[in-house]
Amino acid sequence: MTQQTHESGSATTTAPTTTASTATVTTPVTTARDDAATGPAPTPCPPAFPPLAEPRPLGELRFWPRTFHDRLTAPLPGLKAMARFAREGSVRPGREGLADISRLPYEPGPPPRADAGTVAVTWAGHASWVVRIGGLTVLTDPVWSRRIIGTPARVTPVGVAWETLPRVDAVVISHNHYDHLDAPTLRRLPRDTPVFAPAGLGRWFRRRRFTTVTELDWWEAAELSGVRFDFVPAHHWSKRTLTDTCHSLWGGWVLTAADGQRVYFAGDTGYGHWFSRIGGRYPGIDLALMPIGAYDPRWWLSDVHLDPEEAVRATEDLGARRMAPMHWGTFILSAEPVLEPLTRVRAAWEKAGLDREDLWDLPVGGSRVLERTPVERALD
Repeated sequence: MTQQTHESGSATTTAPTTTASTATVTTPVTTARDDAATGPAPTPCPPAFPPLAEPRPLGELRFWPRTFHDRLTAPLPGLKAMARFAREGSVRPGREGLADISRLPYEPGPPPRADAGTVAVTWAGHASWVVRIGGLTVLTDPVWSRRIIGTPARVTPVGVAWETLPRVDAVVISHNHYDHLDAPTLRRLPRDTPVFAPAGLGRWFRRRRFTTVTELDWWEAAELSGVRFDFVPAHHWSKRTLTDTCHSLWGGWVLTAADGQRVYFAGDTGYGHWFSRIGGRYPGIDLALMPIGAYDPRWWLSDVHLDPEEAVRATEDLGARRMAPMHWGTFILSAEPVLEPLTRVRAAWEKAGLDREDLWDLPVGGSRVLERTPVERALD
């Protein structure tokens, strides 16, 4: 299987599927074009090409390939790269780069009230957002822990106290790296909380007794209470132990409310062709939650992490109307100065000639409520 197998209009493939109440059967997994021919009409959004796939059942039990190495868009570092990194690489900024830790923007607070017609986001830090959409409260890659494995403690506290969260209606996970999949945080959730996860990661959740785990492949979707959850490609990889490299998939999420409002959560990704293809398939993205940090040294990280200028370019490729930066100012994962991602993304946004009001450069703990203009409402 090649990466092109998962492009628009690819050939139909077959994968075994089971449900909790039936025996194992073989079910055809069709492309988005095939699904749309027989499925229900999509939610009221601008036309997509190809038409979106019919939502899959919540909690469906599925079998997956042992590895997703064929989805990589760049080779993983080899022995020569590892040796170079050991010789000259750095995972922390120097003293001058760390001097601005006290200036990192931090304004903790509870998420704002939001009704079914309102989109609101609150940045808890790193890639963790509280997204209010279609009347649901959705957590993205929730990490409320002070420390993650292999990384110094967070340099800004969590921006949202766990006790102030509204009832969590769903969780979306981009991939299994420790700074995006945090077991101590997930243990705080009721085990009947719906989880949307990449293909191959469901077993990890079911071992922890989560009862409604929906695993999706790229370009597949599921629906919860009128909100559509589409799993989309990313330029990244997965690994959690010494023996599970790329055994589960990685990607981002497009959340679409019944009224057509759309939020894209990129997860963790480098720059590449997927952004324009996501934008074509999911037009009218109102807000893109985009990573801008953990990018230096560039020779080591460019394939898997956006730098600020690439994040702005990717937002334009998506056709998104607004961008909210993330994945910076929380954990020190690389060598750039701690405030540099913010200053560079602001400069890149201005250089691109984009409206300053559409860059939602929130402090950790900050919130923003989407106010749609009359023109945007008319377009939808």
